[in-house]
Amino acid sequence: MKKPTDAKLIPATTPAMTRRSALGGLALGGAGLMGAPLTAHSTSHATAHSANQSKPDDFEWTLDLDSAADNCLAVIKMQADTTGADALGGFPGEAWAWVPDVGNYHVFNTYGVGVSHVEFSEKENGWRFFHRECLLYTDKDTGEVVDSWYNPFTERRVEVMHVFNDHVSRFYPLSGGRFSFPWDYEIHGNNITFRISVFRVEENPLTRAEYPLHSEGDVYQTGELWGIMGDLREIMDPEVTSASCVTSWSRIAGWLPFMEMGNRPGQMIMHSHAYKMKGGAAELPPKIRTYIEKNAPEYLESPTEWTPPGQRVTVFNHSKKVIDERRPNLKEGETPFGWRGE
Repeated sequence: MKKPTDAKLIPATTPAMTRRSALGGLALGGAGLMGAPLTAHSTSHATAHSANQSKPDDFEWTLDLDSAADNCLAVIKMQADTTGADALGGFPGEAWAWVPDVGNYHVFNTYGVGVSHVEFSEKENGWRFFHRECLLYTDKDTGEVVDSWYNPFTERRVEVMHVFNDHVSRFYPLSGGRFSFPWDYEIHGNNITFRISVFRVEENPLTRAEYPLHSEGDVYQTGELWGIMGDLREIMDPEVTSASCVTSWSRIAGWLPFMEMGNRPGQMIMHSHAYKMKGGAAELPPKIRTYIEKNAPEYLESPTEWTPPGQRVTVFNHSKKVIDERRPNLKEGETPFGWRGE
């Protein structure tokens, strides 16, 4: 990343915190990377209106995509496996710092891994989606998973808090609820796309008064933009239980708390694509697979316990927990995520 010139640096309007403690193990985050559940403060675009173009007629249409059950089954085939077997996805991407009137800076590459399985619930009339995921920040030149990052805006090195988001449960209802089926879809030739936009306005657990180094404001806004793309022939083939899928995911949000940017103007832009890996973990990049196998091997398998949606862990509420745990042990001049390693 090119370092901004001193003249272009935007000063924080609040003083830095003065204490810090060492990280104890891997930090859990939670951005909802592979399928964020909607909340009461969310707006979304996932309606019961089909937008299909001319349908290919060179194969049998075994599913009615305008019905709730078949539309949902198509999504399940794309995102998981109807047999209940694990489906693993890998999603490489980029993280950019967008600073108004200054510039756009490619600060990290990212690599995420999500693994899911599904079960149909007759009682609930829908699919239970068992999922966990992680997102690793990597060096944009070497691809190595990074433990620390030199922040050119503050000229301080900070500890990177990767996202380890366990039990990201979702429930896909066939009727009722904000996210019920059928979903919008588009067809072009043999390609089908479900496009979903999720925007949130939520109370920030990291308030400006209590967390001036880690908070932009008492309310935070995020936007997640999804494109779930699959192969129609595979979806319509009754013998295929897990169809090919590529998912585009972008996220617009404030600074990550570990960056210790306070309320400096700017946003983080995340952009990635997830690929269903039918060969499992063997298809992951070697550096990523080695890191996960060593540090968090459970993230190569889906959870076995059902945790009802609604207890969402986010980057913000988990960061609050970490900061609160570290503050009492900080020394003069230290900050919660200030780097103390070599």
